Amino acid sequence: MCGIAGIMTVDGTAPDAGLLKSLGAALGHRGPDGAGHYRAGDVGIVQMRLAIIDLETGDQPLYEPGGAALLANGEIYNYIELRAELPGASFATASDCEPPLHLYRRHGLAFTEHLRGMYALAIHDPAAGHLVLARDPFGIKPLYYAETAAGFAFASEPNALLAAGLVQPVALRQPRDELLQLQFTTGRETIFAGIHRLLPGETVVVRRGRVVERQHREALPAGAPLPMSEGEALSRLDAVLADSVLIHQRSDVPYGMFLSGGIDSAAVLAMMARLNDRPVRAFTAGFANTGVHDERAQARAVAAAVGAEHRVIEFGETDFWRLLPEIAGAVDDPTADYALLPTYKLAAAARAEGLKVILSGEGGDELFAGYGRYRAVMRPWWAGGKLARGRGNLDGLGILRGDLAGWRDGIAAAEVRSARPGRTRLQVAQATDCADWLPNDLLVKLDRCLMAHGVEGRTPFLDRRVAELAFRLPDDLKVRKGLGKWLLRRWLAERLPAAEAFARKRGFAVPVIEWLARRGATLGPLVAAQPGIRELCLPGAVEKLFAHIEGKRRGFAAWTLLFYALWHRHHILRRPPVPDVFAALAAP
Repeated sequence: MCGIAGIMTVDGTAPDAGLLKSLGAALGHRGPDGAGHYRAGDVGIVQMRLAIIDLETGDQPLYEPGGAALLANGEIYNYIELRAELPGASFATASDCEPPLHLYRRHGLAFTEHLRGMYALAIHDPAAGHLVLARDPFGIKPLYYAETAAGFAFASEPNALLAAGLVQPVALRQPRDELLQLQFTTGRETIFAGIHRLLPGETVVVRRGRVVERQHREALPAGAPLPMSEGEALSRLDAVLADSVLIHQRSDVPYGMFLSGGIDSAAVLAMMARLNDRPVRAFTAGFANTGVHDERAQARAVAAAVGAEHRVIEFGETDFWRLLPEIAGAVDDPTADYALLPTYKLAAAARAEGLKVILSGEGGDELFAGYGRYRAVMRPWWAGGKLARGRGNLDGLGILRGDLAGWRDGIAAAEVRSARPGRTRLQVAQATDCADWLPNDLLVKLDRCLMAHGVEGRTPFLDRRVAELAFRLPDDLKVRKGLGKWLLRRWLAERLPAAEAFARKRGFAVPVIEWLARRGATLGPLVAAQPGIRELCLPGAVEKLFAHIEGKRRGFAAWTLLFYALWHRHHILRRPPVPDVFAALAAP
């Protein structure tokens, strides 16, 4: 894991060394273990390294005989084949994965079809006169770019482009409205005018500072569900999950995992315990002195069942008021997901205990159909079916100056693109989430919270072989008897009974609404006075909302406005972070 950034000029001159230095400095938290530098002709690239594998010999850039150079963020894995001898789960390396530069030279832009793993990479080919950028199909690793008058610039985080002065901090209306209504933003456009995402699975070619070609690689397989018995599906799931967890554990530094107590992380833990000789190091968030349910007790039981080293990290109300401005500052590509809060503190705890790699269960809900909204979209409208994300967070509360028109356009476009021939309604909903919700909310959360502390996040569910199986499972192996993730539950029930895979889960929650309600009357005027809020909302209505936080919907609206106020203050107004919510909002 690391950060990369670079420039290709329009006029063919050498990129400014000062700009490259500024880009690298802004990404220093992503790679505290070293720096790589590359300049040739009209291209300059920097890489900030977090040393995980090949600690002594893994510096970048990498070169190949044809003269091309590569700098990358992420891990590209060897292919591992699970042998049939069971029990004993013997593994062997089937063949080493050919280096990306060699694949590029052999296959041209189709080289990404041969990559397995998570990556955002840049290849400069001086002989061809172009720069190639590529991002993994799930969008696990981030990459952003801007086409400016001086040339093409890219970076692992938008803030690097802003800090270097290559783009000015101006918020775009539609992505801003998406953030407020959906809690994340969609598609290619970020919330910053002039800064774009390289889409998940996209490869672009840049010449003379401009994008001239795009190709796309799908994360999910095409086609309808495949006929499959439950027994066959369980056997195949065991093999692909073992394969994926094994390669995601590849590391020359200590690693552990985040354990929520839910199905996905319990499955990752079960497989890690099976593949490791030493106890797995697992971290769980808990919330003390609150009426909100957390999963500490269940996580403890699961960890004890496999002999894991288990650490519970408490996130309390004091942490909320103290850390929220810092967290909003770390999440430059914004997501108003309050799971940011425990994730950020868990990452700090893991790093403090010497870990640099964390495995998590992200992607299990999307691939195995865990969300309740999936069960809703499977039903026709006359049987209670409804549109996913059909109502925005701030709708109907009387706090907006006017309608936030078009906030659902990005999701609607993703739904249309996902409705491939033969796909079921459930598959379309899953594919829609994989296009935007997953990369632009959950994976942004994981990336920024962990990288703020120099920790690499790995997601074994988001693997091409796991996806090839899971996405094309019959619908009734995903959703059955009112439960999502049916097949994963069946697998977990056999391998780790302590996980209580078929128990009705209350889910993971953060007591943000409870904390806001306690101090809402004081907080409301401060939030209402923020420039980012004033331009959108009626100040009196905002104050009233905070003074009477009753119920989940009003509470989540208040949280969204608070997060956006702090985010806007730091990333648009460019105010320095202040380590307290009230002090930050009161500062000039």
